[in-house]
Amino acid sequence: MSHAIFEERKDQIFEKVGDEPFRISCDKQSLAGAVSQRACTFCGSRVVLYPIADALHLVHGPIGCASYTWDIRGALSSGPELHRYSFCTDLGETDVIFGGERKLARALDELIPRHRPQAAFVYSTCMVGLIGDDLEAACRKAEEKHGIPVIPVMSEGFKGSKRAGYYAACKALFTLVGTGDTDGTPPMSVNLLGDFNLAGEIWIIREYLERMGVSVVANVTGDGRVADLRRAHGAALNLVQCSGSTMELAKMMQEAYGTPFMRVSYLGVDDMAQALYDVAEFFKSQEAMERAKELVRREVADIYPRLMELRKDLQGKRAALYVGGAFKAFSLIKSFRLLGMKVMLAGSQTGTQEDYQELASICEPGTVIVDDANPLELMKYLIEKDVDVFVGGVKERPIAYKLGIGFCDHNHERKLALEGFVGMLNFAEEIHATAMSPVWRFMPRKARPALKVAA
Repeated sequence: MSHAIFEERKDQIFEKVGDEPFRISCDKQSLAGAVSQRACTFCGSRVVLYPIADALHLVHGPIGCASYTWDIRGALSSGPELHRYSFCTDLGETDVIFGGERKLARALDELIPRHRPQAAFVYSTCMVGLIGDDLEAACRKAEEKHGIPVIPVMSEGFKGSKRAGYYAACKALFTLVGTGDTDGTPPMSVNLLGDFNLAGEIWIIREYLERMGVSVVANVTGDGRVADLRRAHGAALNLVQCSGSTMELAKMMQEAYGTPFMRVSYLGVDDMAQALYDVAEFFKSQEAMERAKELVRREVADIYPRLMELRKDLQGKRAALYVGGAFKAFSLIKSFRLLGMKVMLAGSQTGTQEDYQELASICEPGTVIVDDANPLELMKYLIEKDVDVFVGGVKERPIAYKLGIGFCDHNHERKLALEGFVGMLNFAEEIHATAMSPVWRFMPRKARPALKVAA
C-alpha cells in the first residue's frame, strides 16, 4: 500500500486481481483525520427532504448549517418554490447558554402564517443535540397552534454519516404517509422513491410510465407535494431508485401497509429499459409490456447512432467514479462499457457489503473498489490507473481538475438530466466533451512532446 493510504483504511479498499475472493469492510464510521468525502447526518436528511416544494424547511441551529441549501442544487419544481428558501433559527452563544426553544417557537410563529406551507420540517443540528433543546415538544406545540404537520427531523450531525440522515428523513416522511385519502388511486400506480428531480429527471420517468399506462401517486421527494405523500400508501408499488436514501421508507411502508417495493435504476440504456419491463411484469399487464417494448425501441433508435459516433473517440479510454450510493455505480459501469470505456476505480460513500459484492462481480480485473474514500486515496488511484475521466460530485471536481483529468458531475449539483434514454445521450456527450478536450494536452502528465519549429 502507498503512503497515501491510512493503515486503518486498508480493509476498505479492494483491487480486483484474478479470481481471489472478494473482501471489503464497509458501513462503518469514517476514520478521524482522514477528511472523508462523506457528509454529516444533517446533510443526509436535508438532501432527502428539501425537494418537497410546498413544505417549510427550518434549520434549528447556527447559520453555517443553513448555508448549504437546496438552491445550489439541481432539483426542480413544477409549482411551489418554498423549498428554495433557507430558513434558520441562527443560534448563537446566548442560545447555547439559555436554550433555543423559544427562538424556534418564534420562528415557526412567524414563518407558517407568512408562507402557508402544507407541512413544516424542523432539522436538529449538532448544537441542538448538545444543548438539549426538546425539538419534539416544540414541534408538537407548533402543530397544535397552526394546524399543519410540524415534523422534527432528528439529524444531529455527530450521530453518524450521511446514511444516518437518510434514516432520519425516512422516519419524518413516514409520519405523513397514511394520513391522506386514497380514493380514486388507479390499480396500476407507483410511487417514485429516491429521485430528486435533478434537472427535471423525474418528469422524464413519469412520462415513460404514463406512456405505459402506469400512474404515479407520489414523487419521493423530487418535485414532491405533501398531499401526495399523505396518500402514497394507496399506490400498488414503490420504485426505489436511490436505494441508500429511501430504502428504509420502502421497508416501513411494506411493513405497515403491505406495499411491495422494487429496486430500479433509470441510468443507462440497459437499466432504464429493464426498469420499465419490470414494472410491466409486476402488474402482469401484456398491454403495458407491449407499450414498454415499443417505447424502448423508439427511444434507443433515436440515440443509438449518436452513441456509436461518440464511442469511436472514447473507445479504450479509462474512467473512475465515486458516487453517494453504490447502486448508482452499477449503471455507470454499464454505461461506460456501452461507450467502449474501462472503469478503473469505483467507490461510494454509503455502500453495503451486498452492494460492493455485486460491484466486484461486474468490474474488470484491475479495478479498485473503495468505500468512504478520502482525497489522498482518490488522487493516488486516479494517477496510478492513468484515468481520463472522473465521475463524481462537487467535492471530487477540484481533485480531477488539479490532476488534469476530465470530470463529469453526477451528483445533486448537476443541471443536466442524466436519467432515461435521453439522459444516456446527455451523459455520453458530456463524457466525450470533457475526455476529448484539447486542454488536457497541456497538463504535465498528459503533455505531448514539443513540436520542432523549423528555423
